[in-house]
Amino acid sequence: MENKIAVLVGDYLLSQGLLIALKQKQFRLLEIMSEAVQAMSEGELLQMEKARRLDIKEKIYYDVIKSKTASLIASACAAGAASVTNDEEIIRAMHQFGEKIGIAFQIKDDLFDYGTDDVGKPLGIDIKEKKMTLPLIYALEKASASQKRHIIYLIKRHNTKPDKVREVIDFVLQSGGIEYTQQAMYQYKKDAFAMLHQFPFSPAREAMEQLVNFVTERKK
Repeated sequence: MENKIAVLVGDYLLSQGLLIALKQKQFRLLEIMSEAVQAMSEGELLQMEKARRLDIKEKIYYDVIKSKTASLIASACAAGAASVTNDEEIIRAMHQFGEKIGIAFQIKDDLFDYGTDDVGKPLGIDIKEKKMTLPLIYALEKASASQKRHIIYLIKRHNTKPDKVREVIDFVLQSGGIEYTQQAMYQYKKDAFAMLHQFPFSPAREAMEQLVNFVTERKK
């Protein structure tokens, strides 16, 4: 539910940004935000298509979150750069930076579903909604064929039963899925810092570094 609210708020802010850019004839900003709207729509359609079959691989997972969560944050970073410079190289770099922290943000959100932090909300929400997140995708890829069939059956047919959801969570925890997902998140964090350090030190860069740390270390 919280994810859905965040998406709705993001969509609203993006639409308002489009209107402001149009009224002020800021066409580069308009282009950046329009691309984000298109990417988010495509990502939503891709997720809906794949969710029916529960056959998402890592590549598809990343395609979805790049188009949805990451495209919104990437457009915000690119628009911020475009508001102060016409240097397309800098704008592209900030877009790529935003994409990386957007991916890291979503991965962190996926980890919450398995109780990696005490966030004060029920576990297994993604499982109940039949969402294939990175910890589960990794666990299924490492499972035997029979075990994989069993877990997918639980998600498809028993995703509202607490004991069955707990079984899926335990399966992921025991498979190394959490550790693998954390490593992926920290790699995106490392890549984001590397991109920032191409720029000279400044209060703006320091603020963005704090943003990266918040994204990966947040508790809710």
